[in-house]
Order: sequence, then structure tokens, then C-alpha cells
Amino acid sequence: MKSKLRKLLIDNKFVFTAETSPPDSGNKNDITEQVKCLTGLADAINVTDGAGAKSHMSALATAAILAQNGIEPILQFTTRDRNRIAIQGDLLGGWALDIPNILCLYGDEVKGGDQPNTKEVRDLDTIGLLKTAQEIKIKKMYPSGRKIANAPEFFIGGADTPYKINNDFDGSNLRKKIDAGVEFFQTQYVFDEEILEKYMLKLKQLKITDKAFFIIGLGVIKSANSARWMNKNLFGINIPEKIINRIEQSNDESLEGVKVCIELINKYKLIEGVSGIHLMGYKQEKEISSVISHFK
Repeated sequence: MKSKLRKLLIDNKFVFTAETSPPDSGNKNDITEQVKCLTGLADAINVTDGAGAKSHMSALATAAILAQNGIEPILQFTTRDRNRIAIQGDLLGGWALDIPNILCLYGDEVKGGDQPNTKEVRDLDTIGLLKTAQEIKIKKMYPSGRKIANAPEFFIGGADTPYKINNDFDGSNLRKKIDAGVEFFQTQYVFDEEILEKYMLKLKQLKITDKAFFIIGLGVIKSANSARWMNKNLFGINIPEKIINRIEQSNDESLEGVKVCIELINKYKLIEGVSGIHLMGYKQEKEISSVISHFK
């Protein structure tokens, strides 16, 4: 069982990944219904892991259900909820359930969730999580030294946030993640094309794009008000005022958000080092599918 996403990227195919959040349900049919509009469109679907520090159906179970229905998942792993023993077990379990891609993340802090008295685990930091997955993959053993039969061959991903860089930027954080095992990055939302162009040019100059694939985060802006909320409340988000004004002055803000997203994708496809687009948005599977269908 190999990652089809990895093969597409190695073959220089421009990829589209999408995001879905596990439902507040114990019925697997709710998952298949949720993502059916993305079937045959998204090259892989990210399954969030306790997004917003809230409980949902297990991300591992959700990703397995996607795999059972012929949809390649990317399973998000956060450091928040499990110690290293549980993480190692879930890494092996995910591979056994035909989940080839993993995205290793810090995870939202519980103080922002609906059970703020929860104890965070954080037994491993993000680099520790990446190194654990890489060690299992390459050395075919647990960090303790015990051997693993039929070790996973994960396609390991990490997170990145493109931003307005200065001359001192050396990409050290990205290099650290790559050294720990990252093969692809999925980024936070990027709505400012000038920031992305300069950022990717610098990564090319530093030869970082030679070592990992970059899948750029985008989404459909539902309204000007939601754009302003994102700018204020979400880390690393910068939606330019010209985009917000355009959406606000349109006859249909949601439709205009789709148009903006499509236009940005067409521009991002021309930027060297951009290997694909990752489309995000809570319960926006239908809007995401309408964007991807424009390019398929």
C-alpha cells in the first residue's frame, strides 16, 4: 500500500487536497455522505484531529472509513491528546487500515475548546512526533529499539505558514522539520499572492523546495465579515483589504468567494515550487468541490 499522493507529486502533477472534520456522530454513513461531493475530485482528503480542541469521532476511524470507500486520506496527528505510546500504536494502526499519509501538527490548545479544563498531554513536541514517525519508517523499530514487522512507509507531512519575510529569513524551521522526516508541507491559508510569490522565491533560493513539496492552503471566503473575523482571530492569516472589499461589494458574497479562490489558484499554479492546493473550511465540502471541479 503506497501513497498515491506522493506518486502524483513525484510525477509533477498539480494536486488538490481537501479537508474534512470528523462528525459529531457514531454513524459511518455520515462521513461518506459528508465527503461524497469530493469523491473523484480531491487527490486526498485531510481528516482533522480534534480541531478547535473539541471532541468529534476519532480521526483515525474517520480516515479508515474514507480509505474503505476508495478515498485516500491524510490523517492529522496532534501532540495534544496522546502520549508517545498511544501515538506509536496509532501510527501502526493507521497504516494497517490503509492510511498512507500523515500530517504531524502541534494542535489547538484546549483553552480555546469547549472543555477548557482538559489536561493536555504534549508528551512529544511536533519535531518529536515527526522523528518518531520517521524512525518507525526508516529504522523499522520503535524508539525503544524493539523491531517492527511490516513497518509503515508513511508519506510524512508538516505544517507551514507563508508570511512576509525579511532578509534574515533562513528557513531554519522548515529545515528542522525536513531533517525530522517531512516530505511535504501543507500551509495555512494564503490569500496574498505577493507574499506567497516572495516566500516561494526565497525557498527556491535556499533550495528548500528541492527537499519537500509545498501544497498551499486556500479556502472559499463566505463573506466579507467572515474574512475580517479570520484576519482578527486566525494565526498567520492576511486577507488583503482589496479582496474583502470586492466580496463585500458583490451581489453574492459566497459566489464571489468561490471566484476569488479560483483566480488565486490560477495565479499560484504559475509560482515555481507550488505543487498543489489544499482547500480548507469547516463544513465547506460542497464549496471546495465546486472549486476543484473547475480544474478537473
